[in-house]
Amino acid sequence: MVENPNMALIWLLAVIVLLVVEGLVPGLISIWFALGALAALLAALFHAPVWLQLLWFLVVSVAALAVTRPLVKKYVNSRVKPTNADMLIGKECVVTERIDNLHGTGATAVGGKTWTARMEEDGQTAEIGEVLSILRIDGVKLIVCRQEAATVRAPLSGR
Repeated sequence: MVENPNMALIWLLAVIVLLVVEGLVPGLISIWFALGALAALLAALFHAPVWLQLLWFLVVSVAALAVTRPLVKKYVNSRVKPTNADMLIGKECVVTERIDNLHGTGATAVGGKTWTARMEEDGQTAEIGEVLSILRIDGVKLIVCRQEAATVRAPLSGR
């Protein structure tokens, strides 16, 4: 097979483009392929045939991806921390505005703050003064249910 003298330039451009893409896009997207292109560039500089350069590109890219992706995923996404609002889950709240999912109304008071609230099941409503349990937070809304339902659900959900 005839060696192509332009392959070193092509691999160098690939490394540069992949690194620029990596720098512009949030998250790790192309770093593994940049490493593969670097390996192929080195092979091209040593006058390896094009098929071997491509093999080096694929092998190094896949190996880098397989070895580092799980570690990167673990440490990059590990910064998600619960907020103070998460402490409300499992607590009681008092209905301050009738909760009706179908009409998009409802508010509760908990810890001296008023929250928009929705019942867990669409067909249910709750009246002013009723005491409910907080199941979860969906955006800025509390998802609530009657205390009997929360008690039945607690062993299943681990709460």
